[in-house]
Amino acid sequence: MTRLATAGVAAHVFFELGAGVGMPAASILGPLPAAGVWALGTGAVWRAAGTRPASGDAAFAACNAVGLAAVLAHLRGWPRRRTRLGLPWLQECEGLGPELMPFYNPILYVSGAAALVALARENRTAPRWLALLTLGLVPVLIATQHIEHWRLRERAERRPGWWNRRLR
Repeated sequence: MTRLATAGVAAHVFFELGAGVGMPAASILGPLPAAGVWALGTGAVWRAAGTRPASGDAAFAACNAVGLAAVLAHLRGWPRRRTRLGLPWLQECEGLGPELMPFYNPILYVSGAAALVALARENRTAPRWLALLTLGLVPVLIATQHIEHWRLRERAERRPGWWNRRLR
């Protein structure tokens, strides 16, 4: 499940890049270096999760909790409506627009659900307070997402490119 959660986070950030709204850290590093950092980080966690000893549970719990916190921050920090099941459904997020939300929402939900299951089933020797403490990042991540989105829009005005085309 940690691998699925990791793949979900990667799908989330690379979907944003491919859709033309950038990706986390692209406003600071640029699109290619940010993509490289995300790809390397994803690959490292993916590889380690396949061979992890129980002693690595705390690190994987932190990764899973941060991934879950990022999903919760998206679902809390952007315009949304409720589904028939009462779940939040994003109507717009980071400039993606409503036409991409039918694809983006499931990516968020799969990665968040995988992270939650991994926290409950795979990271059993990790202290429970670690995951709860990491989930306290949700308000910080909401603010960070909005700041990054503002910087990406500003950069799109100054230096338009394929990777920020939706933000112009």
